[in-house]
Amino acid sequence: MNTSATSLPIPAIGIIMGSDSDFEIMKEALTVLDEFSIASEISVISAHRTPRDLEAYASSARERGLKAIIAGAGGAAHLPGVTAAMTELPVIGVPIFNKKLSGQDALYAIVQMPAGIPVATVGIDNARNAALLAVQIMALSDEKLMDALVAFRGKLADASRQKTAKIRQRLHAES
Repeated sequence: MNTSATSLPIPAIGIIMGSDSDFEIMKEALTVLDEFSIASEISVISAHRTPRDLEAYASSARERGLKAIIAGAGGAAHLPGVTAAMTELPVIGVPIFNKKLSGQDALYAIVQMPAGIPVATVGIDNARNAALLAVQIMALSDEKLMDALVAFRGKLADASRQKTAKIRQRLHAES
């Protein structure tokens, strides 16, 4: 349900990334939001190369109808924190892996925000969990979405139980 300039519903979740090289990771957030029928928008906005664009995006996000922003960044990873400083909305940071420091620099930059400007942070390259956290936030005020989230969690539990049964069958067959 991704939206474009001429498109359908008003996006509820904004997904931003510092570079188009982050798209392969961040598209997982789109996939999850689509699974839950949550309209989203996606943009490349750099905290360093286009700071005025970031300011315009983040400071207008709430009035444009967004409920949360997922921000992916690698390297210095200032995008999630600077975004959080410019909006009252929840910001979920996705540290992106890089060859130099394996994404640890991005993780530290996002998770070590100063008191007063929080950024929720997921694991390195885990845009899927960022989107699921956004779904959880939205489900607090949307019973239908909460029902979908509960059903999703039920499917996860069933899959785990099936794996247990499969392993036990395998062990039984080997003995």
